[in-house]
Amino acid sequence: MSRIGKKPIEIPSGVEIKIDGNVITAKGPKGTESVTFRDEVKVSVADNHIIVEPNSDDRKTNALHGLFRTLIANAVHGVSQGFEKKLEIVGVGYRANMEGTKLNMALGYSHPVIIEPPAGITLSVEANTKISVKGSNKQTVGDVAAFIRSKRPPEVYKGKGVKYEGEHIRRKAGKAGKK
Repeated sequence: MSRIGKKPIEIPSGVEIKIDGNVITAKGPKGTESVTFRDEVKVSVADNHIIVEPNSDDRKTNALHGLFRTLIANAVHGVSQGFEKKLEIVGVGYRANMEGTKLNMALGYSHPVIIEPPAGITLSVEANTKISVKGSNKQTVGDVAAFIRSKRPPEVYKGKGVKYEGEHIRRKAGKAGKK
């Protein structure tokens, strides 16, 4: 049995859980998230906890048991507290600002890089070099942050580019001088 799947998911106050067939829906202050689970697992709500149980004891079911427990826990956490990824821009002349809901970045190209956030995602800029991506869906927040980072990934010689906050860039030595 999956060690992660055994843990019950606590339902925080202000979050409503509804199970309809193979779909569990969490509704909270940050929005609404739905997770469709497979027939290999059984989901139930008992005294302020969500319990995910496998229907059989084979290896594939154990993997799905842990997976769906984590997906449901992420949905519950997302609608109650939300998720956030922070990015940093490093480089001379590299900066970002908000134009309405769009993110406008100067990343050393001959044109500005403009990013329109998808529904449910909010972008914000602090101090021209720090970007914050917030939302209730963990996967979408990570996808948007990775998309922004892909516009100018950090390079290994000077470390210039867009990186995650706290990300360590392994630096290479430049050209070796004459001896």
